[in-house]
Amino acid sequence: MAQLSDVRIIRRDRRDRLGEGPLWHAADGALYWVDILDRRLNRLALADDSVDDWELPEMTGWVVARRDAPGFLAGAESGVKALTLEPFAIEPFADLPDHPPGNRMNDAKADARGRVWAGTMPITADRPTGAFYRVDTDGAVSVADRPYTIANGPAISPDGRWLFHTDTRRRETYRFRLHEDGTLDDKRLWLRFEEAWGTPDGMTFDAEGGLWIAHWGGSRVSRFDPDARIERDIRLPASQITSMAFAGERLDRMFVTSAGDGVDEPHGGALFEVDPGVQGVEPHKFGKE
Repeated sequence: MAQLSDVRIIRRDRRDRLGEGPLWHAADGALYWVDILDRRLNRLALADDSVDDWELPEMTGWVVARRDAPGFLAGAESGVKALTLEPFAIEPFADLPDHPPGNRMNDAKADARGRVWAGTMPITADRPTGAFYRVDTDGAVSVADRPYTIANGPAISPDGRWLFHTDTRRRETYRFRLHEDGTLDDKRLWLRFEEAWGTPDGMTFDAEGGLWIAHWGGSRVSRFDPDARIERDIRLPASQITSMAFAGERLDRMFVTSAGDGVDEPHGGALFEVDPGVQGVEPHKFGKE
């Protein structure tokens, strides 16, 4: 188990109200992540630890790099957007079917075939009006599963056979079989968080098949083995831990996001770096090959 002395706090002039969605972008040598509540996109350049940020027009839960166009897809309150930084521009990309007023997008991942899997939730986080969507490379969007109160995490196993998704409010993580055509079936409850752990938030796989899950209210990230047993804990000096991503040339550095909203903590909302002791997997991009 890592101790607090093993944790590096990234120096910057602000904290995130709700940091989320960390994404390693190898071409830029940078980690991107969002502050959902303060409507910002952040970027950490690993070469010199410099941090830049951009103001966003809506609460945005995630960005995913594109392989068929410059920039990113972004998950906003009103739907999926196309986002570029140089020049900075945001354009509509796709609407979400059955997306009620008062909902927003929350977390997403791309799979090996260039599709994006993204969840939604009510802004108030108090009713099951959210859903889990698939965004195809042609821009078509369909509902893959519902309902969710706080849709979170999606993570895809390194072999591409399994997709994991969470409803944070229920403290439950589900496993689906992911088929090549993008259909899901065989949904099963894979893990239910114990109350003492907090609740499950963002997730990612490492190259060895371990599933890392952030503990909202639990001050740590944990690595789970294929049988859903905790194999490793890394403790952090903030309670509301939201997500993590592997980064760096060797994908052996882990960055962890957190939230400062609603807590009085010196490091709530900080971005942390920890040593995971294992390598990660290069994140997939959206779009046709």
